[in-house]
Amino acid sequence: MVIPGLALVTRGPYRWLRHPKYLAVIVEGATLPLVHSAWLTALVFTVANLALVRVRIRVEQPALAAAVPGPATPVVS
Repeated sequence: MVIPGLALVTRGPYRWLRHPKYLAVIVEGATLPLVHSAWLTALVFTVANLALVRVRIRVEQPALAAAVPGPATPVVS
């Protein structure tokens, strides 16, 4: 979701990653099953989730670029 008129956030984890939430979900999906020694579940879920996240990021990038023309302006949080 892109809210028109709002600047792109470039502080905090967004300084290094455009999509830090997805990294957190990938790490969680890979590690949580391992707590119960479910290594096959961790592997299958991580691979499937990576495929879905790649598609989602490819869709989101053009939406962000269209909504935030020019250089990104930091938002103070």
